[in-house]
Amino acid sequence: MAGKLLVIGFGPGSFEHITKRAQEAIQESDCVIGYKTYVELIQNLLSNQEIISTGMSEEVTRAQAAVRLAEEGKKVAVISSGDAGVYGMAGLVYEVLVEKGWVEETGVEVEVIPGVSAINSCAALLGAPVMHDACTISLSDHLTPWDLIAKRIEAAAQADFVIALYNPKSGRRTRQIVEAQKILLKYRAPDTPVGLVKSAYREKQHVVMTTLKEMLNHDIGMLTTVMIGNSSTFLYGSKMITPRGYQRKYTLNADVQPLKPHERLRRENEPWALHEGKEEETPLALAMEALQTVKAEKAAALENAVAAPVYNPVESIFELAVSPGVANKKFTPQQLIALAEVTGEKGTMEYTPHHQILLRIPTANPEEITQKLRSVNLSLSPIGDVLVVKACDFCDGEKSDSIPYAEEIQKKLGGIDLPKELMLGFNGCGMACYGAVKEDIGIVFRKGKFDLFLGAKTVGRTAHAGQPVVEGIEPENIVKVIENIVNEYKEKGHPNERFYKFFKRVREVQGFKHRDITPVIEVEPAPCGE
Repeated sequence: MAGKLLVIGFGPGSFEHITKRAQEAIQESDCVIGYKTYVELIQNLLSNQEIISTGMSEEVTRAQAAVRLAEEGKKVAVISSGDAGVYGMAGLVYEVLVEKGWVEETGVEVEVIPGVSAINSCAALLGAPVMHDACTISLSDHLTPWDLIAKRIEAAAQADFVIALYNPKSGRRTRQIVEAQKILLKYRAPDTPVGLVKSAYREKQHVVMTTLKEMLNHDIGMLTTVMIGNSSTFLYGSKMITPRGYQRKYTLNADVQPLKPHERLRRENEPWALHEGKEEETPLALAMEALQTVKAEKAAALENAVAAPVYNPVESIFELAVSPGVANKKFTPQQLIALAEVTGEKGTMEYTPHHQILLRIPTANPEEITQKLRSVNLSLSPIGDVLVVKACDFCDGEKSDSIPYAEEIQKKLGGIDLPKELMLGFNGCGMACYGAVKEDIGIVFRKGKFDLFLGAKTVGRTAHAGQPVVEGIEPENIVKVIENIVNEYKEKGHPNERFYKFFKRVREVQGFKHRDITPVIEVEPAPCGE
């Protein structure tokens, strides 16, 4: 009777990371075949099985012995660390079977049992480095010519893959990792994050965070997996993190922000996609564009046949809001020219009802943009879930007494991160013609003092003005009052919770009690729940 081959990947080596099926397969086998170090790692799972252990370079011998024993009717466990199908024994076992004319329906049964590969186990220890397209490359040239390995490294580096290098170095193979670094530095920045993981989840586990430039200054051996980030990978404390995609936004005074889920597939947020952020074109237009691209590429290739590609950072979307100032509503010609120049053909400008222009500009150098805009005295603000000051024009500056307080609020609180975007309306007289009372927080300057309104519902069919909570706040106190309210909302607000909902939920903010002033009318709920 034909036996069975159990080709098992037992993961990184710790018992708790061996799958239940792998444990069962080892225990039900008649004999176990593997590299002697691997046999030692699963010693606690062995009972009376026959053990055949060999040295590091005897994989073919192990595969042949396993097939022979299975043909004798035995149930044979062929063990590999990691996953048997990733630089493991699965391929060799099938190759030996094929050479012997194996027929799946009538020959020995084969079950390949998956395990946790080094790229996965090491990634878990490093943080989240493999969140985008990645590849594994073995630097061992025992079975693969080095010229081919070098080409693969070059292709992966040029294509900006996250790269996991297996078998990077041994006692006799020392130059391969050096050559690999040289190739990678042609396409990656020297400060590209690199994680070195030795003996993941074993007793002698060792994890090092370094960079592409410095990685050879650390101990690297056969038991090390070298994880090399792509152009967007970053280090945060002791963690190596690769964003899920290149679809990222920059804004002022903030780190890189991932696009919100509902924004990720919008064409305008994908300037690097095949469609370049543009609307769908006709088949004929696409065909003509492709033809022109091919012609241009051929011409460029002839001119630059010997030019090597160089590291080129991926452009991200830089977002910011610009205005002439808190009180000023008039753009100068120089400011408009500067806006057009920094936006270019690929960026967008969007006028908003908040007295700002929103810029979305694909760039790898946001500082260059901000410098140019500030040089023409434009006021710059971050966008997103931040505080936005919406001040009136103070009757074209004629009613200027309260302008310094509006500017101080903007300086202290404008652009700070909050649970949800918060509009702070500021009007310089009792007419409140710019609608401050209809914003999340409304401030109205009247008779030399300030009136305060909280919790307006700014949108929807049940929209209403803010609740008047206090009149006659002394000018020297208004900034501190607003600061305290905003800080309480920042601390206690739920993610994505609008200010009016927060005020209604907590019932009291800084001593100001909530009163429900929602219009009492029969209105069918809007589909969005507002």
